[in-house]
Amino acid sequence: MKLRALAALSAFSAVLWALPLAAQDDPPALELSAAEVETSSVVTAGLSSHFKSWLDANGYASWDFNRADVAGGSYGGRTSASEPVVNQPVIFIHGNSDSALGTGSLFTGFSTVIPEFLARGYRPSELYATTWGPANALLSSQQYHSKANLTRLRAFVEAVLAYTGATKVDIVAHSMGVTLMRKVVKGGTGNDAAAGGSYNLGAALTSKVDTFVGIAGANWGLVSCYQAGPTTPTCGSTNGEYPGYWYGPTGLSTFLSGINATSGYEGAYRFTIWSTADEVIGYGDLVWGRYTSQIPGQTGEKRFGSAPYGHFNSKDLTAVNQWRMVSAHAVD
Repeated sequence: MKLRALAALSAFSAVLWALPLAAQDDPPALELSAAEVETSSVVTAGLSSHFKSWLDANGYASWDFNRADVAGGSYGGRTSASEPVVNQPVIFIHGNSDSALGTGSLFTGFSTVIPEFLARGYRPSELYATTWGPANALLSSQQYHSKANLTRLRAFVEAVLAYTGATKVDIVAHSMGVTLMRKVVKGGTGNDAAAGGSYNLGAALTSKVDTFVGIAGANWGLVSCYQAGPTTPTCGSTNGEYPGYWYGPTGLSTFLSGINATSGYEGAYRFTIWSTADEVIGYGDLVWGRYTSQIPGQTGEKRFGSAPYGHFNSKDLTAVNQWRMVSAHAVD
């Protein structure tokens, strides 16, 4: 029984490998406007040469935000120092096993979202993304809210703020990227006994974030971790997404308890996009009677209840919703 649970519920990995067999959440063909067709062709992976040079000159070279080792590993940056940054910069953070612009039909990153923002007046100098993990589904159950992931993403936000000169940024995050970025914004201390020990992310970035959009996040844990228990890093009871073992929930992971202890810190406006038909989170998105994709103290939400809006399409098919939340602080 224990072996069967581990095989079926090793966090995301078992679920993710089953997904290609189910057509429900395969992204349907999208009808693009003329503007979208024109701009989609210029979405080229990689940071601009100007941004890479700036990162090297300002002490960020060791972070390798460009991630040339991963297909679709990053995006964003000016073409030259004279290029203006007019719109508030938007930072896109992907989920477990994905990458900035995606590597395939399932793991698409923000490859369907960034063209929409470009079509609506944003420049590449105002849109930023980097890959925080190995972008390998075989390693999905090993990903968690690690010191390495958190300090890397914190440094990326700080770099974008400094590079663009913006007083505030917007953050759009998906899946595990949601809970990672909530801690990145909240700041403060933590401990990763498995790799690196204690850390301090610094002061809260609340005053520097205008809109925070969390898409299909597991803020109260993953349903798939119920039966398997805290047996993998992803389902870990310290820095993983363990939902606890009783309503409350009792035993919620230390990390999730910490980011849920207070509310309203993610930014001036806090929105969520999620679905009760989420095939990765499962069980109608409910964890001990609570919708896990809702962020405590959220400003508003866009909720779906049927196909094709599942875990991935809640991101891939809602580019306009994301743009509206960021640009107009509105749900629809």
